[in-house]
Amino acid sequence: MKNYNIQNLYVTDIADEGKAVARHEQMVVFIDKAVPGDVVDVEVFKKKKSYLEARIINLVQPSPHRTEPFCTHFGTCGGCKWQYLEYAKQLHYKQQQVYEAMKRIAKIEQPLVMPILGSATEKFYRNKLEFTFSNKRWLSVDEMKQGLSDLEPALGFHISGRYDKVLPITKCYLQDDLNNDIRNFVQRFCVENNFSFFDLKEQVGLMRNMIMRNTSANEWMVLMSFKEDDKEKRELLLDALKAKFKQITSLMYSINEKRNDSIYDQTFILYAGNPFITEQMEDLKFRIGPKSFFQTNSLQALKLYQIAREFADLKGHEIVYDLYTGTGTIANFVARQAAKVVGIEYVAAAIDDARLNSSENNISNTSFYAGDMKDLLTTSFYEANGYPGVIITDPPRAGMHENVTAMLNVSGAKRIVYVSCNAATQARDILLMSEKYQVLKIQPVDMFPHTQHVENVVLLGLK
Repeated sequence: MKNYNIQNLYVTDIADEGKAVARHEQMVVFIDKAVPGDVVDVEVFKKKKSYLEARIINLVQPSPHRTEPFCTHFGTCGGCKWQYLEYAKQLHYKQQQVYEAMKRIAKIEQPLVMPILGSATEKFYRNKLEFTFSNKRWLSVDEMKQGLSDLEPALGFHISGRYDKVLPITKCYLQDDLNNDIRNFVQRFCVENNFSFFDLKEQVGLMRNMIMRNTSANEWMVLMSFKEDDKEKRELLLDALKAKFKQITSLMYSINEKRNDSIYDQTFILYAGNPFITEQMEDLKFRIGPKSFFQTNSLQALKLYQIAREFADLKGHEIVYDLYTGTGTIANFVARQAAKVVGIEYVAAAIDDARLNSSENNISNTSFYAGDMKDLLTTSFYEANGYPGVIITDPPRAGMHENVTAMLNVSGAKRIVYVSCNAATQARDILLMSEKYQVLKIQPVDMFPHTQHVENVVLLGLK
């Protein structure tokens, strides 16, 4: 198909994945980086039977809801895609996303969605970021026109669809500003000391990945991943980090000789400080290790868990099942209001963390099991651990396996609290449980400002 232009398109809405929507001659047009209310000229680069995909070539008239992006990397790095949309409107479209999923997929005629809970902070809200070293940096169109070479070391984010190249990040607004100080220091130090950066295609180079985690108590964990076991250079960098940044309370490293960057099968070695950092929620403390799952917006996570606990409406006598428990955060958060909490999680290391978190908080009425949910959650499991009075489930984006929804249907639980980061798969699962359960409450929560993602908590009651 040959690209062609359309002029003076009026943008009307936002689609599920965050792209804007317009209409042209009975066709839906999906446009990246457009805002409802914009009038735009676009270039169509993809044509399907019922829709077109296009990019803006001229902003004829900006929407009253359009704002100026605050990040110099906006539009290139691929994150924070809604920076050009005012925050109140972001919340509006996230709530609409939940409403449409519940109506269209869960088949709820008029979903009663409570007002979305916005984030108290719109910048510097994350507690974890991952960065990649590359010997090839991403070049902008202007840089390519200038004839600049991409054969320069970069520490930053992968460009979407180009995993062999990395955009060097100077200032990121997602995590506390100390993140920028540490990352920029590491970039300079490695360049000045001639450390080789990783080449993804050739699988060579010393410096590979860097992860930073922090807590509300300002504890910092820095994880460095090296491709090669070069003790001299490794200690030179780690000693420099330790001396420069006293805020780092946990400094660890791994030697990753694999062809992928996944960390769950890597061994992290403690170089300085503690092997964990600690986050506090209410009077509970949660240890976070290098591989621990923890909600990446700590302030909103507390509100999310409070909503889940409120929806569970525990009286003290219930057996609670916490499915996809991760490191047992929700399980331990509700344990004092329950007779017993049973947590299930696929990752065995996360279950170790969950048990440790119970022990650290003097909670003795929890039990945790590692295994595939669809295989572990059976009638015999119910009989061995007691049938649940309340179920809390917080699955990954793909939602729950149909075997799991079938077992929820036969659980007899009076209430199911379904926490999800994907309203579409959540709505699909709710439809599968609709013979036995009805939706009583729907509460969206914004965990990720300037993105199209929305967390949603649904209370289901036994019919």
